[in-house]
Amino acid sequence: MMITLGIESSCDETSVAILRGGAVLSSVTHSQGEHALYGGVVPEVASRAHLEKIDGLARRAMDGCGITPEKINLIAVTDSPGLAGALLVGVSFALGMHTAYGIPVTGVNHLEGHICSLFIDRGDDIKPPFLVLLASGGHTAIYKYVSSGNCALLGRTVDDAAGEAFDKVGKLLGFRYPAGRMIEAEAAKFAEESTQGKREKINFPVARFSSPEKSLCFSFSGLKTAVKNFISANSENYINDNRPAVCEAFQRTVVRSLADNLEEAANLTGIKTVAVAGGVACNGYLRGELKRRFGADNVIVPPPSLCTDNGAMIAMAGYMMYESNRLRFPKMDPGRGI
Repeated sequence: MMITLGIESSCDETSVAILRGGAVLSSVTHSQGEHALYGGVVPEVASRAHLEKIDGLARRAMDGCGITPEKINLIAVTDSPGLAGALLVGVSFALGMHTAYGIPVTGVNHLEGHICSLFIDRGDDIKPPFLVLLASGGHTAIYKYVSSGNCALLGRTVDDAAGEAFDKVGKLLGFRYPAGRMIEAEAAKFAEESTQGKREKINFPVARFSSPEKSLCFSFSGLKTAVKNFISANSENYINDNRPAVCEAFQRTVVRSLADNLEEAANLTGIKTVAVAGGVACNGYLRGELKRRFGADNVIVPPPSLCTDNGAMIAMAGYMMYESNRLRFPKMDPGRGI
């Protein structure tokens, strides 16, 4: 069966994985913790870190499953979208292996990679069509997935991505980057305290678009501003004492926006099976809300290790592109979507 090596370096994770068909043989990822010092990803720092780590990670991935370059049938590498310098490192490494060993290589769109993560280790169990909510630090969108290469955009954020909003609000509340897990943990504290009658619920507005063509679009910049204004209007002691309530209100508002639009998309298309992918898909409250609305059997979620950026999803996308005769030579395009 086909052996695919996947390379992901679009932002602040350097990841290399090897798949046999749709099954993971080996996967190694380096997450760049140094960006916490700056409160967000610094492109130049990210590029340098990718350059320092990628060769060692590729060797570890191959050694981890006993695969040599001569046994690899295809190299799949993220070439869009992402940080230009970060993409350049991954694409250059892939082309180096392509030249040195004569291995076919294909470029992969990062967003398609996230969608293809849903099929890893269970490809035949998922029956299209279904709707995909892709929510991460850089992207938030709803797609209608029909087949490999047949994926229609239904709505996307007009400003901040959901994960970006988590990080920006986390910074306002004094959390280190990335802030998603810390906000979720604080929100869980509120849920426990509110059942004991110790806390009152805070509410923030959910952005809505009146025009039909934007009915499935998202906006999170106003929510970020609402949280910022709430923090400014209250004392530091009040915010410290009520941080769980602020986190719960913010998280609830983001999830309501995501779930509402996905539910509307399901009503408009008649498709009742939904999936969620991307880093925000790790959020337990989001997963629970989608299962509550659609039913657990109708919600597809990847394991947390496949939600954040990873080489396995890129390898899977490359394999599926091969199967549908869509291989293409890598061509860097940092701003391209799908």
